[in-house]
Amino acid sequence: MNPRVEEMTSFMVMDVLERANEMQRQGIDVIHLEVGEPDFDVPDVVNKAVKSALDNHLTHYTHSLGDPELRSEIASLYKREYNVDVDKDQIVVTTGSSPAILFVMMLLCKVGSEVILSNPGYACYKNFVIGAQGTPVFVPLDSANGFQYNIVDIRCRITPKTAAIFINSPMNPTGTILSDSFMKEVAQLGVPVISDEIYHGLVYEGKAHSILEYTDNAFVLNGFSKRFAMTGLRLGYLIAPKRYMPALQKMQQNFLICASSTAQQAGMAALRDNSDYTANMLNTYNERRKYMLTRLRSMGFGIPTDPQGAFYIFADARQYTSDSLKFAFDVLENAHVGITPGVDFGTNGQGFVRFSYANSIERIKEGLDRIENYLKSRA
Repeated sequence: MNPRVEEMTSFMVMDVLERANEMQRQGIDVIHLEVGEPDFDVPDVVNKAVKSALDNHLTHYTHSLGDPELRSEIASLYKREYNVDVDKDQIVVTTGSSPAILFVMMLLCKVGSEVILSNPGYACYKNFVIGAQGTPVFVPLDSANGFQYNIVDIRCRITPKTAAIFINSPMNPTGTILSDSFMKEVAQLGVPVISDEIYHGLVYEGKAHSILEYTDNAFVLNGFSKRFAMTGLRLGYLIAPKRYMPALQKMQQNFLICASSTAQQAGMAALRDNSDYTANMLNTYNERRKYMLTRLRSMGFGIPTDPQGAFYIFADARQYTSDSLKFAFDVLENAHVGITPGVDFGTNGQGFVRFSYANSIERIKEGLDRIENYLKSRA
């Protein structure tokens, strides 16, 4: 086996989810607060677009970079929301954002290349770096600083081997939004920036900025899974500097051919007619966010920073445990509630747990009741 594959770690939230699903097959009622997936159905316009695509036999290969109309709609989105000019030929449409991450890593990394990542940060980033023969270099984020990057910590980790700096805002797992001043500073470091903007559109406080507002030396990852609840349609995209597009197109042609033609029709519909749907979804998430913050604090969990975006709360559980993985499985087995161990996101997440509020308020209330009773029984 390739030794680089052996270096990769499992995605712990999936381990929790798989055990939860096994329990459900045994007839146990499990409440899912671990999964980062919207509980909403796709917008009606998306549903109609998929049906129309099938009825009209739009089921063939598209342009390898993606349907030109969809790429134009994505460019319009970035002009509308961030006032940046993106050429449709700077965009490659992928089957979800994960292949886009892999393409960027393969593009920028060679054996020994270094990619700067946050700790804690999205669990899979480091495995994409490893898979592309690179080396993850971690910048610790401090809960006392609201899990914000310190630009000095990034500067001191830049070496001649640095291939890229990875940022994510709103961030998974904390919901933190990177400040305007930080975005300006990281854009001036002379290193390509990879900006994961998948949670843009799901912002409750402040404003999420695109890295393209500050530099052209950047790669943007985004998609339709979170903002439009289109996880199963597997539709994402990558915005890249034009000089890299021939190489990206070559990878797309060989590895994916193109994204699903029907999903691309759905993406066009979502971008053209979604404002009411997204606003209603955002309001619902915000109600759940506020409720969960109050309940978790009353139960003794520390919340270093209120999430400003996405649909997660990263809670300090060190009052109850020093082993977040064991704690997550204890909660699952005894309270029948799935939560994500903080160590999944890096060593600086140990002792924390992530709660997702991508579930109904009724299920959230019941889930937190169960956890509260479990904690009282332990005491």
